[in-house]
Amino acid sequence: MTALTSSAEFTLPQRYKTNRRSVMRWLVSHSIRYWPLWLIMIVGAFSNAILAAAIPVLTGQAFNGILAKPPQTAILIRIALLIVATQIARSVLQLGRNFGAELIGQRLERDIRDELYASLLGKSMTFHQLQPVGDTMARATNDVREINLMFNPGVNLVVGSANFLFMPLLLAPRYNPALVLTPALYIIFYAIALAQYLHELQPITQRVRSSFGLMNERLAEAIDGIETVKGAAQEPAEVNRFAQRTRAFRDAFVHQGDVEARFLPLLFLGLANAGGFLHAIILFRRGLLTVGDIVAYMGLLQLLGFPTFVSLFAYSQVSSGLSAARRILELINSENNLDENAAGYEATMQGVVEFRQVRFAYLDAEAVLENITLRVESGQTVAVVGQTGAGKTTLAKLINRTYDVSSGQVRVDGVDVRDWRLAALRRQISIIEQDIFLYSRSIAENIAFGKPDASREDIEAAARAAQAHEFILEFKDGYDTVIGERGVTLSGGQRQRLALARSFLTDPRILILDDSTSAIDSATEDKIQRAIYAAARGRTTFIITHRLSQIRWADLVIVLRKGRIAVMGTHEDLLQRSPDYQRIFSE
Repeated sequence: MTALTSSAEFTLPQRYKTNRRSVMRWLVSHSIRYWPLWLIMIVGAFSNAILAAAIPVLTGQAFNGILAKPPQTAILIRIALLIVATQIARSVLQLGRNFGAELIGQRLERDIRDELYASLLGKSMTFHQLQPVGDTMARATNDVREINLMFNPGVNLVVGSANFLFMPLLLAPRYNPALVLTPALYIIFYAIALAQYLHELQPITQRVRSSFGLMNERLAEAIDGIETVKGAAQEPAEVNRFAQRTRAFRDAFVHQGDVEARFLPLLFLGLANAGGFLHAIILFRRGLLTVGDIVAYMGLLQLLGFPTFVSLFAYSQVSSGLSAARRILELINSENNLDENAAGYEATMQGVVEFRQVRFAYLDAEAVLENITLRVESGQTVAVVGQTGAGKTTLAKLINRTYDVSSGQVRVDGVDVRDWRLAALRRQISIIEQDIFLYSRSIAENIAFGKPDASREDIEAAARAAQAHEFILEFKDGYDTVIGERGVTLSGGQRQRLALARSFLTDPRILILDDSTSAIDSATEDKIQRAIYAAARGRTTFIITHRLSQIRWADLVIVLRKGRIAVMGTHEDLLQRSPDYQRIFSE
């Protein structure tokens, strides 16, 4: 078997490699690419702290000059000019810091959103069927945005404010070495309180992000099933269910606010200011400090206020961002059973399909298909019939690897479908399902979805073959008519004819019709039948249906019962010898 070369069934060319082994490594691998911006931010943050510390130092010198005998008022102009110059330089550097942090945040939001989107496209159908859409949307939008906010203002303020903590520690000894005591004790207690704060906050922010995802999941489910909700007059019940999720989100958010309100460094700051002032007064009375020194020292202690007040918000934002990053990485790293197999087998299909003792089960659930063995020759038309839940659709989706077999083999042209290059395999197989998905684009773009470079003549020819050309021309803009999301502006029959046209345009070697004419009226059905009959020539065609008109002309009829092949044969033969087959039509 060809070695698998990728961990997803679809991948985009990566501009750089990310380390997904942990949240921190993943974020670092994303952000390290922007090291010049990090350098700008760090230099700006350090310079901002130094120049902020210059103000109390210069102010203290001004006080000493005024209180001198005689007063040295001449130095005031020089000090004033120095303060103006330092603060102009500080504002420029602060602009650079904020600019660098904002660019890092915006670029990481873009890069992570791209990585997540490509990852979601590469996930198997099993993953998408189990993962709630609302929660996925919450992670792809709100959680990605939280990572941006984590870097700016979060990390930006953390880096910027951290430098302010050390300015009193560095500059206080110039007045008296003993003055180091207060800022040193404050930093120690601040670090201990901050560690406890983050430890308590982390699971709460995780709960906030998770409850937001659940709330979004409930909303998406209600909107997606709005027709069912209204049809059953269940609006009040749905409002109550949504209210339960919003209350859970509110409670988690209030709990976070409660923890933030008990932020101990705010208390320590007041104690540091009082203790530092008392210490300075004692040294002054001993003749070890001047009034100007006390003013400068107290100004330096005021610098501790910036990291203290900022950390209440900044570290909360960082914690929320890390929780959001954890949820995004969890989605990206979610197990994916299918593989792109970019180096796999690739050729023009003949259309021979073979199942060899195939068994399939969704994850660890009970088997949906068991011991399926059959062979379909190139160009044959096969009708797959059976009661609801017999495994008909699952059988068809094993051919193009929407799902992978749990055991056994599915072969196309004698090659295991897992050995095919996935894109080459799916490009030559077309599935038309009962639930047709159309995009909010023009009719022409919807038909040409599988072949974007198709000419208008080819698009119209495919529409004629699918009996769709006439109703398309009835629209004001014809093929340029933009249809609503999921084709809500079209009838069921019109949607299915557009799906047929889309399939005809790609000229597949294997055509699978999953009850695709169920919403077509009897007048149109005859035309569609002729179109399908013509399209089936030269192609291997699987028709999942209960319509006798479609089963009659099949070369082979397969009857599934509880995931197993009950009987196979021609229509006439099975009518004579199979009670299971007879029962299907009698019901």
